[in-house]
Amino acid sequence: MKEIRSTEKPIQKVTEANLGEVFGLELVKSEFPIGSMRIDTLAFDPEARSFVIIEYKRDKNSSVVDQGYAYLSLLLNNKADFLLEYNENKNPPLKRDSVDWSQSKVIFLSPEFTKYQRQAINFRDLPIELWEVKQFENGLFAFDKLESPETSESITKVSGKSEVVQKVSREIKVYSEEDHLAGKPEEIRMLYEDLKQQVLSLGAGIELRPKKLYIAFVARANFTEFVIQQSRIRLYVDARLGELDDPLKLARDVSNKGHWGTGNYEVDVAPNDNIEYVVSLIRQSFLKHTK
Repeated sequence: MKEIRSTEKPIQKVTEANLGEVFGLELVKSEFPIGSMRIDTLAFDPEARSFVIIEYKRDKNSSVVDQGYAYLSLLLNNKADFLLEYNENKNPPLKRDSVDWSQSKVIFLSPEFTKYQRQAINFRDLPIELWEVKQFENGLFAFDKLESPETSESITKVSGKSEVVQKVSREIKVYSEEDHLAGKPEEIRMLYEDLKQQVLSLGAGIELRPKKLYIAFVARANFTEFVIQQSRIRLYVDARLGELDDPLKLARDVSNKGHWGTGNYEVDVAPNDNIEYVVSLIRQSFLKHTK
């Protein structure tokens, strides 16, 4: 397929039309003016209960970090305006305390980012994502998230004198696997690593996304989530009710109960349990999500 050099507007149009499928987000407002700035696309993450700002990058010389933190600072300083915009466009309305402001983030989309812009996201706690969007002559668009290498360096250490970065970092938290594993016994860490590797080996393109309350495994959408506890891992399987083949009856229906994951079924796994059987339950969810 031949690639076509796309401009900002076609990218914005196709992104907003496919927010749910590509990013798992809901559109709140296109071209949202706030203060002296204008947000290209204001979205909401129903899973994290947080706002997401999407910008279509035009200037190859500007810093994605400086611009991203400027938008996040704008968000944190104008929470009431963002809530009002949501409530005027969506239903049911949100209350201020029902939004997790700590999970806010900025997504930049562009046909191409410079080497400098790519290197700028190499921090473990950066609430900014870069996605390259390619348009092809048959009308198809491809969205590719740029992954930064694993690093322990914090943005606050290299931007120590930036008041904006420091202020935003005090309110916004980017979670990692280590946040969920901290203080857990070695046998639980080993159990998690075993489960993780088996889940990742189910197929290509699986993304691991540490959230505030759990670690999600994503193939188009969440297909399982892990909540790491002191003596076990509580996981959730995102399968429709009645469609999970579970002859041992290990999975519990929690669809009508409050729980941290997004799946309908809950399974507890301890170090000496049958890991292969549990992974077979997760595999069913993965296959449903990748059909």
